[in-house]
Amino acid sequence: MWQPELIPWDEYEQLVRSRLKPSRYEHSICVMKRSVQLAERFGADGTRARLAGLLHDIMKNVEPKEMLQFIEDSGIILLYADMCAPQLWHAIAGAAYIRRELHIDDEEVLNAVRYHTTGRAGMSLLEKVVYLADLTSADRDYPDVKKTRRIVDRSLDEGMLYSMKFLITDLVKDCRVLHPDSLACYDELVRNGIHVD
Repeated sequence: MWQPELIPWDEYEQLVRSRLKPSRYEHSICVMKRSVQLAERFGADGTRARLAGLLHDIMKNVEPKEMLQFIEDSGIILLYADMCAPQLWHAIAGAAYIRRELHIDDEEVLNAVRYHTTGRAGMSLLEKVVYLADLTSADRDYPDVKKTRRIVDRSLDEGMLYSMKFLITDLVKDCRVLHPDSLACYDELVRNGIHVD
């Protein structure tokens, strides 16, 4: 049962610090802060945004073999596209870890962690917030991050479309497998009439 007033924030921060490399811990704090900022701006639940932002990368520094075992032990069957993209495993394993080990059963929080790498069709407001907070947190410094931040601050949907266009183009350029969740996310945004330059 969701009881935000009982969240042990200090314990979770210490847990994240203990499980991640220092730079990844700092990234998680930046994503947590950006998630809260975007939640306040666009009307998502700030407590859920803070929690999902803090925990989104909790499995990031686990060895791939161990991650796969954890995913299998959690009863999750990976898609072919998942198997082709080890960089996605931490999101799948992270949501399972949060459910199994932290006993957090809030589906919105779990989905925000689970889909923060691929997106998907039917994303909730919170899922978009965390996905885009991860891309535009203060520690990010890729070439057009300033433009991405401006778009996201204007519209979450435009931010999602801009990021999906970049992701899909990048994967195609490198002849890598396209994840069906990312394609479904892109298609839904286009069908809904979202445009972005």
